[in-house]
Amino acid sequence: MSVASSPPPKGYPSHSCTLATTNAAAHIDWLCKAFGFEVRLKVEGDNGKIAYSELVLGGGLVSISDRDGRGQDWLKSPKLLGGCSQAVCAYVDDVDAHCERARKAGATIVSEPKTTDYGDGYWVDRSYEAIDLEGHHWWFMQRLQTK
Repeated sequence: MSVASSPPPKGYPSHSCTLATTNAAAHIDWLCKAFGFEVRLKVEGDNGKIAYSELVLGGGLVSISDRDGRGQDWLKSPKLLGGCSQAVCAYVDDVDAHCERARKAGATIVSEPKTTDYGDGYWVDRSYEAIDLEGHHWWFMQRLQTK
């Protein structure tokens, strides 16, 4: 059985993710500085908190907002939980330069840039893993070769 999917609205990726944070404004600024995201949309609520945001990097979209009891209380920052349940992956043009940018901005580099050959019929990627200030894990990859 095939599950068909409608194309996304113009200008939106087919998939995106929402990350919980304890201070959305600061986290947005840091993600832009460290990882090169650009703010596409930022909606401030009456209380000065971020009600909704869209950050883009390449063709992907990440949403960040403050959690203040208005719903989605099940979505929590890894900083509050002591761990996380997903990692976000993104392709970049120069993984080594990207890693240095992230390191200088205070990201914890878990795995230094490393080239991995996945074997005949697959590809070769160079990637690294970083943890942001809220405890979210990120993998940044650069495709070096398609076989």
